Parts: sequence; structure tokens; C-alpha cells
Amino acid sequence: MKIIDIINSGKPTISMEVFPPKTDDKFNSIMQATEEIAALRPDFMSVTYGAGGGTSKFTAEIAENIQNKYGVPTLAHLTCVSSDKDKIDSVMNDLQSRGIENVLALRGDIPQGFDRTKCEYHYASELIDDIRSHGDFCIGGACYPETHPESPTSMKDIENLKIKVDKGCCFLTTQMFFDNNILYNFIYRVREAGINVPIVAGIMPVTNAAQVKRIREISGSQLPSRFIRIVDRYGDNPLAMKQAGIAFAVSQIIDLYANGVNSVHVYTMNKPEVAKAIMDNISYIIK
Repeated sequence: MKIIDIINSGKPTISMEVFPPKTDDKFNSIMQATEEIAALRPDFMSVTYGAGGGTSKFTAEIAENIQNKYGVPTLAHLTCVSSDKDKIDSVMNDLQSRGIENVLALRGDIPQGFDRTKCEYHYASELIDDIRSHGDFCIGGACYPETHPESPTSMKDIENLKIKVDKGCCFLTTQMFFDNNILYNFIYRVREAGINVPIVAGIMPVTNAAQVKRIREISGSQLPSRFIRIVDRYGDNPLAMKQAGIAFAVSQIIDLYANGVNSVHVYTMNKPEVAKAIMDNISYIIK
């Protein structure tokens, strides 16, 4: 089933992101976690793909298992920054053979020390052309409510985003954010720029204090004062921090639905208990 049809169904949707193992010995435990999340019956699930293929070799296998065993539509991530066209062709053929029809087109993080002058791909918009050449895939893209960290201005970032949409992205999924007003402002600006595809809000439940430092490093997300107070108060109490972090994420999700953002994507970090807690807290809201 095409993700765009799910998003456009008219009802609130909830989707979950999982990631493949970094090493072969972790495969069974990761597969079990993804199956437990799939058993919750989110509207769809996405499976990540590491830049440089570092965690990518199980992406298609996990996506196929989720889709075939649980009937949950899957979205396979595909990054291109350190891939060549032959590699991308091989991945696309594999996805097609497994019945995966949804792809999230990403540039991906640039591996340390990688020579970008040798890249065949520099932007996700270039990848979209090659995905489209493989048939009728539903293609999604990424967007940054707080501006891509490499973009010189927010206006330039939106201009580049429009290129992706014009190339064939039919929906956009946001980077994590912790202040919903940032997303509402972003949606207004992209609509003013003529970008009218659905925007899926990416929510990261922060369940331990150590995640906060990592979030600041990888995304530069603004952390509202009420979130910082939660971390300050409960960060040294793992069980309390987990409960408070889930509650904060749930409050974001409910506010998004209430304000007309009907599609939410949860970065689960492969934690079934976190995914379940969120699903339990919005069960009547998404009916």
C-alpha cells in the first residue's frame, strides 16, 4: 500500500521508525523488537538505511518481514551520499522484488573523511530521479523545521525542499522537534512557498538524559524550557525520566492532532515498550 494513500485517508495516523542492527550478532534481537512494534499495528513503519551502507544490509529484509508477517506497510529509507548509481540500482531492484513500494529518499550524513568530490550524488533530489526510473514508487523526503544545519538560510532551505517536491516527493517527514510552534511556523512558510504535499511530524520520545546531548549534537533542536525542567528534575531517575519523556511526547502528539497535523512519525529507537506506551495513550484519539 502506498504511504501517501494512508496519509491522505482523512484520519489521524501514527507511524513508527525502526533501524537495522549495526552488526550481524544483533540481528535476532533487533528483528524481535521490530516485530513487537509491528504487532502494535501502526499505520506504517519505516526502516532506516545508514549512510555509506553501514547499517543498510538488513533494511530490505526487515521491511519485507514487517510487511508480510504483520500486514503493516513499510517505508524503506535510502541514502545516496556515498553510493554510486550501480549500488542504488541494486537496492531498488531488491526492494522491488520484495514488494516494497515506498522509499524515503535521503542524502544521508557524510561519513567522516569522505571525499565529496568523488560522489555521484550530492543531494537527495538527484536520488529521486533514479528512484522514479525504477517504477511506480511512492517517494518521501525529509525536511527540517529548524532549517537544515548546512543551509545558509531558512529561505534557501525551503527553496531546496521545493526542488525535491517538484522532482517527485509526495510527502515530507520532519526531523525531530520539541516545540510544536516551530512546526506550525514551518508549515506556514512552506505553504507560502508553494509546497503543498503532506508533512508528517517526527517525534522523538526522550527516555533518558543522555539522549539530550546526542540530540543537540545531531539536530541542533531547540529545547523548550518545560522540556529542560523535566530533564533537570527526572534525569537522574531512569524510570521517572522514561515515564516523563513518554508523557512529553504524547502531549506533543495530541497537540499536533488537535491543531490539524494528522500524521505523526515516532522515532522509537527500537523500543517496543515506548511505542506501546504512546499507542496506549492515543488509542481513542486515532480511532
